[in-house]
Amino acid sequence: MQLDHVVINVRADMDAAEIEFGNLGFTITPRGFHTLGSINHLMIFETDYLELIGIPEGGETKRADLLTAPLGINGLVFKSEDVDLTFKKLKELGMDGEPPRSFSRPVEIDGTMVDAKFRTVSVRPDVFPEGRVYFCEHGTPELVWRKEWQSHKNKITAVAEMVVVTTTVPETAKNYADLVGSEVEMLTNGVGAVATADILITICSPARYRDRYGESASDLVNRSSMFGALVFTSLEKPSVVRLPVYDSVLEFKN
Repeated sequence: MQLDHVVINVRADMDAAEIEFGNLGFTITPRGFHTLGSINHLMIFETDYLELIGIPEGGETKRADLLTAPLGINGLVFKSEDVDLTFKKLKELGMDGEPPRSFSRPVEIDGTMVDAKFRTVSVRPDVFPEGRVYFCEHGTPELVWRKEWQSHKNKITAVAEMVVVTTTVPETAKNYADLVGSEVEMLTNGVGAVATADILITICSPARYRDRYGESASDLVNRSSMFGALVFTSLEKPSVVRLPVYDSVLEFKN
């Protein structure tokens, strides 16, 4: 199983988010407008990407989940060649949510407007309360992975790791392993690791998360779990960036 993209929810704060991520050295695609009513910007890497998603300021949207979801990292998305088959698999695992849905957004390529098309299917929300876990089938991948968007000043080439913070490490780790068809490696410090073809999902307690990120770590507050950090592969000097507004941590490492 391969990663498709990861998502940061910025709600109605897209203008500020676009500037902030641009200042972090990302090349940002033009703003997209989904048929579902959400808006986005992408940061495209070699085989995956980072998405900022939000709603138009003062606008209406069918995406009520973006209004209720916390700001910050809230989406882990895997590739699917056929979301109907993926939905069948989720049913077998007892993790199925809503049936697959289709949507699109216009993209301007060489002065011509064309529609980038997608189909997605999500895991039932209570399985992974830390955020949205779902699958994406690209009908037009050539409109997403374009050379002009894949070079970044911060030298990022891929998403390497998602750090999940939870009070139920063994159970959460098992759910991820079942979902991606992998095994759980329980490390000596009580941290769980689940590897896919191209991303490591690290599952840790709030204490172990704070051991790793110190003052940059976010607090669970009244939540039982959250996506605590995104780790990127970069050719630049390793660093950790805390995004206070989005209560999220970004780590860049070689």
